[in-house]
Amino acid sequence: MLLKSKLPDVGTTIFTVMSQLAAQHHAINLSQGFPDYECSPELINLVSKYMNAGHNQYAPMAGLISLRERIAEKQQLLHKTGYNPDTEITITAGGTQAIFTALACVIQAGDEVIIFDPAYDCYAPTVTLLGGMVKTIELSPPTYRINWQEVKEAISSRTRMIIVNSPNNPTGITLNEADIQELINITDNTNILILSDEVYEHLIYDGAKHLSVSRYPELKERSFITASFGKLLHTTGWKVGYCLAPEWLMSEFRKVHQFLVFSVNTPVQYAIADFLKDPQNYLELRNFFQVKKNIFSNLLRDTRFDLLPCYGSYFQSVQYSRISDEKDTDLARRLTVEFGVASIPVSAFYSKGTDHHVLRFCFAKKQETLEKAVVRLTKV
Repeated sequence: MLLKSKLPDVGTTIFTVMSQLAAQHHAINLSQGFPDYECSPELINLVSKYMNAGHNQYAPMAGLISLRERIAEKQQLLHKTGYNPDTEITITAGGTQAIFTALACVIQAGDEVIIFDPAYDCYAPTVTLLGGMVKTIELSPPTYRINWQEVKEAISSRTRMIIVNSPNNPTGITLNEADIQELINITDNTNILILSDEVYEHLIYDGAKHLSVSRYPELKERSFITASFGKLLHTTGWKVGYCLAPEWLMSEFRKVHQFLVFSVNTPVQYAIADFLKDPQNYLELRNFFQVKKNIFSNLLRDTRFDLLPCYGSYFQSVQYSRISDEKDTDLARRLTVEFGVASIPVSAFYSKGTDHHVLRFCFAKKQETLEKAVVRLTKV
């Protein structure tokens, strides 16, 4: 039998590859972005409570209204912007599903989507799967700043969407006010939509503020915003996220969502809705990760890796010019096999595989895990 692949150039994700390699060689896994510590016991108890109370059947397609109301309250508190819980917020099976659905409901064959590389690895394949055309704009270390003139030159009559991710995975770079103003100017009086991936919105460091596109009316009216409770609550395995969008976009989003997953884990939604009644359960996250970032970056200064700026997310990128001139994929594999520490080669986040000799480490780990990993890295 013959089958023509819709994604002929796509293989297993680098996250799966490196995590499998780490397990095979009993390495410390700083590659895939998940914690090695437990979430709040209160949250676990709440899930159990609602399971035992019999809340084990389908949730409403858009999500529990109580959870959507908590999200609306959070947006108002943090960004001074309103979203209607009934018509402008949908609970999803994680951030990646929210991204896929946002793209699927608007991208037509031949539409162009502008993506900034290095980019989270689901963006480009999803656009391709939907028949769209990816236009990548490459960013380079150490600053990974966007050249907005290059963006203007990339726009055509077929440009349908620009995807932004701030804080960025893998670089840890965030959009600033100048970037936001450029995005407003570029999209003004156009039909260009924005997909803003804000899953790391609470992981902003050194006193900075997360500039959600929802803060800016000119952007909010044309934007899908995707987010994840996995990052917020240390529960990546629960796969619960959400999407925010104005009603005219959300109505299209839900048309796809209802046939993709229909609804999301019911008792977990009840539990999260209760947990978020106390804003401190998400406001304290910044300080929690600031401590981990500081510990990890200070430890790494005893190695020959050179730290790149990290303004957000729970990833620290490093260059290794003082260590080797080998490909980042080769060094990442060698670190795992020979030194027992797994990382992600950042070339995997570039559509063209561009190699700037940069690796990404995840610091969402226990302090003892980070200390043990860096002891090994000092030997490289």
